[in-house]
Amino acid sequence: MRQLTNKIALITGASAGIGRATALALAREGCRTILVGRRVDRLEKLKKEIENSYQQEAYVLELDIRKKEDVLSKIKKLPANWQAVDILINNAGMAKGISKMQDSNVDDWDTMIDTNVKGLLYVTYAIVPGMIERGRGDIVHLGSIAGHEVYPGGNIYCATKHAVHAIEKALRIDVVDTPLRVSSIDPGMVETEFSEVRLGDKEKAKAVYQGLKPLTGADIAELIVFVVTRPAHVQIGEMTVFPTAQASAMVAHRTK
Repeated sequence: MRQLTNKIALITGASAGIGRATALALAREGCRTILVGRRVDRLEKLKKEIENSYQQEAYVLELDIRKKEDVLSKIKKLPANWQAVDILINNAGMAKGISKMQDSNVDDWDTMIDTNVKGLLYVTYAIVPGMIERGRGDIVHLGSIAGHEVYPGGNIYCATKHAVHAIEKALRIDVVDTPLRVSSIDPGMVETEFSEVRLGDKEKAKAVYQGLKPLTGADIAELIVFVVTRPAHVQIGEMTVFPTAQASAMVAHRTK
């Protein structure tokens, strides 16, 4: 098991859900964390929690990853003692709507593509060259079962997660002659704010998880810790994870 003491981890979408849980889990293991997101009040609260609970440093970086120039300039301008990122967690992502493609809002397409694909690429582009120069680094993408299957109402969201799947595999090829490792965690149902954002309704979001025990952000965070603490010669390519009561994107057992 590799030790994470004093490693620097940058986590996008750190204000809630899987990102928040991952920041806490990595801080627990000794990481200094860069907390990236738009909701600064939440990030500041998380920073205090990390400092109080684990006595680890945390740095808040207000950033909308959809804005290319901001991503490139703000990461470049990180304080000197925060620039040598060892672990990149590309967590930020979202789904908007469940309409058929021909009935959906085109603006929602832009939001998903700009966040899930282009934003991930911008952050990766800003971080990976430094990792190569330093001769170390882990890149973990948060994918989805939607990157392996297409389901009704998924259309553009599934397309973005298929893109993440392809980017992960392509990046692994591109850095194969370096010590860098590239991984993806591809979950099924995880109860976070995801469904609320997608459906725009708290009650409808609750119904998504009724009758079964879904995964939590903390469950995924522990898998990320596992991936980045493997010995240097071990690279976890892809990890698909479901709640026990889920078998595929559209097959789940629900109790009454």
